[in-house]
Amino acid sequence: MDNRDDTPTIDVLGLGAVAVDDLLYVESYPEAESKVRVHRRERQCGGQTGTALVAAARFGVCAAYAGALGENDLSREVRDNFAREGVETRWAPVFENGGPAHSTIIVDEGTKTRTIFASVEDQFGAAPGQPPADIIRSARVLLVDHHGMEGSLRAARIARNAGCAIVADFERPAESPFEQLFGYVDHLIVPAQFAERMTGSANPAEAALTLGALGREMTAVTCGAEGCYYCTWNDPGCVYHQPAFSVDVVDTTGCGDVFHGVYAAALSRQYRPAECIRLAAAAAAIKAGHRGGQAGIPRRDAVERMLS
Repeated sequence: MDNRDDTPTIDVLGLGAVAVDDLLYVESYPEAESKVRVHRRERQCGGQTGTALVAAARFGVCAAYAGALGENDLSREVRDNFAREGVETRWAPVFENGGPAHSTIIVDEGTKTRTIFASVEDQFGAAPGQPPADIIRSARVLLVDHHGMEGSLRAARIARNAGCAIVADFERPAESPFEQLFGYVDHLIVPAQFAERMTGSANPAEAALTLGALGREMTAVTCGAEGCYYCTWNDPGCVYHQPAFSVDVVDTTGCGDVFHGVYAAALSRQYRPAECIRLAAAAAAIKAGHRGGQAGIPRRDAVERMLS
């Protein structure tokens, strides 16, 4: 980290969801009242923001997590994993009832899809009043999701006033004050299902234009194997398509989170949105060729090799 008036400069600061994932690989997702053999069982750390920050760190930027954690075993697993990956956690507040989500993920090896069962029992995501405002202002990019709405909104207000870019990973509308937080986001990347729910349009290109009409720097709607559609504020009325890169898909767990993390990392290095999208798409494709949410996240040199 470099220093500026004794305050560290953080490239990507994340506040949202972290998780410990137990992945079960089966031949096909079971029907009710059936019994299936588990081919493989793994435990990895995950979560929308957790996986995105690992992707940012592997891309080569300074990433930090400042959401709520606790003193339980799952929190220790998250901290240890972040430490191995070079993600800073010194500003993550510790709460007696804090901790990550605990997810069981069923990976269908036939269709290469996954189903997530998430359990959230502790204080989770962005914490109210934390981290300190100077830490938020020191970040080049703030990454938020819909977990810990009060804390995320506070951080977004501080980041906006400081000129910090705000990247969001929303999978579903949340409780109030979601609409306020939604309005602060200037780099919005959402899945097609969310975009359709927010706009009423099943056409991802049309949905991207509608969501981007609020003057955001960039709005993208991701469509899995169909790539993504995006628009930028300086090309009003224009929508672009980034095709998905062709790979042999093994496991799609975490692909969207990797996309967000690499986009945020590239943005912190002042890449143009179109290049951020291209790098993010390549990283997500590489990850899809590996098992688990984080184990297959590529480093920057692997992403650049794919693009070359």
